[in-house]
Amino acid sequence: MTFGKGLTRKPSQPKGRQVEDTALEDVRALLGQEPRRRDLLIEHLHKIQDAYGHLSAAHLSALAEEMRLPQAEVYEVASFYHHFDIVREGEVAPAPLTVRVCDSVTCAMKGADALAKLLAGTLDPAKVRVQKVPCIGRCAGAPAVQVGKRAIDAASEISVKSALFENATAAEIPDYIGLDPYLAGGGYKTLARVRAGDLNAVDIADHALEAGLRGLGGAGFPTGTKWKIVHDLPGPKYLTINGDEGEPGTFKDRFHLERDPHRLLDGALIAAHAIGADRIYLYMRDEYPAVLEILKREIAALRQAGIVTTIDIELRRGAGAYICGEESAMIESIEGKRGLPRHRPPFIAQVGLFGRPTLNHNVETLFWIRDILEKKPEWFASQGRRGHKGFRSFSVSGRVKKPGVKLAPAGITMTELLEEFCGGMEDGHTFKAYLPGGASGGILPARLADEPLDFGTLDKHGCFIGSHAIVVFSDQDDMRGVALNLMRFFAHESCGQCTPCRSGTEKMVGLLQDGDWDRERIADLDAVMRSASICGLGQAAANPVASVLKFFPKEFGK
Repeated sequence: MTFGKGLTRKPSQPKGRQVEDTALEDVRALLGQEPRRRDLLIEHLHKIQDAYGHLSAAHLSALAEEMRLPQAEVYEVASFYHHFDIVREGEVAPAPLTVRVCDSVTCAMKGADALAKLLAGTLDPAKVRVQKVPCIGRCAGAPAVQVGKRAIDAASEISVKSALFENATAAEIPDYIGLDPYLAGGGYKTLARVRAGDLNAVDIADHALEAGLRGLGGAGFPTGTKWKIVHDLPGPKYLTINGDEGEPGTFKDRFHLERDPHRLLDGALIAAHAIGADRIYLYMRDEYPAVLEILKREIAALRQAGIVTTIDIELRRGAGAYICGEESAMIESIEGKRGLPRHRPPFIAQVGLFGRPTLNHNVETLFWIRDILEKKPEWFASQGRRGHKGFRSFSVSGRVKKPGVKLAPAGITMTELLEEFCGGMEDGHTFKAYLPGGASGGILPARLADEPLDFGTLDKHGCFIGSHAIVVFSDQDDMRGVALNLMRFFAHESCGQCTPCRSGTEKMVGLLQDGDWDRERIADLDAVMRSASICGLGQAAANPVASVLKFFPKEFGK
């Protein structure tokens, strides 16, 4: 076959990068008897990354061959997620150990930048790679780092260096309530009643509505209403659980799962039975290796005990992409694709995972199902303050004496939360401002600390409660610096699918870095991002900047 003067190719020789036999053998050994299904692509990429510390071009080609996928498709998925390290031909593989230093807002104010510089300057780069990364969900122990699979709170040069000599490849598992003690405490008895027909789907949904249970991942949609919508649609259908809490300042799901994982699994099995789901997919962020190991163990224990029967639970591992906290992006990731948010409508309740009706819930929402059914809806509803219903798990960090997850009544004020649950401000600090709902929820001044904290109560101030992540600032914190830190996060985590978000977040960071806090220009950019972005990331990204302009004008000289 002739292609031009002096250029020939044998008919049997394929085009493109050739698959190396040794790489193919490596991939086949890692995958073993695992199915080669398209939706397992990200899981298989994790296997290679875990085994070799990176994804070589040879292994990517071999994986594409083994899964019968185009090499370009495998590459585009791998390159989308931050936790996959692609090494092309001729490039040097990263150091065998990675130290991730969180530089999100709480860790930043606690000295993360100085810590990262110190570590980068003192550790051997051939053995250790130091990375500054977005929130790793350990804000109560800021500044926090992750060494391999070991997380270190209140990190210091000494503690991080000492961790390098420990087994950083194995997650450190905290004490938690396993299956036997959970069963001894009455666990899964309500599930048995549901399966026996003592509680039907309508009853369960009505109980959730009466209790006032809402989506606690940020949207706040009534739980019972979601159940009724999906229940009435034809199968097959699925339940997905979003454990990818990447919102800076949020760590409540990790807190609950490292202590009482079966309360989530119990609620999930009840919800799945109530809507007639065929399968449960539990999507958990990669930054939580201990949680992933706990869930792997306990799901296996449920199968062994015969509690997981016709409706199985499949654990899926995220790969470091905040956008996958958005429900449709999470579904794309479960399907083994890039986590790009879908256009809506249709909503995932009608066309969700694998094109089928899908009920999606946050971890904390399902955490309360057992208690609501056992203790009755009135019990849960009565726990709130000022007419609000239920408990909320507030992730509190920043300039407080006692940071952590605070189980408090819905409708509590920031003043009450600070005084009753957090021990007040750190010594030498005066309360100045707070994030009521993580990075995207906006920033409120201390003078608005007596507003009830719940869904809808902060809308009049241009803010929202979101994931109930509270970050407290003092008179020693620069609100311009806070806004810039949060905008950098959004620019880094934008999936790039839509121009208003991709370019808007980058442009906003550029303006703030240059000190150009022109109110009119920022407002124009904010309006475009808010009205034209596909998902909530771009729509809410400028909230911190708008809040500083509104509530802290003196900070930028106006």
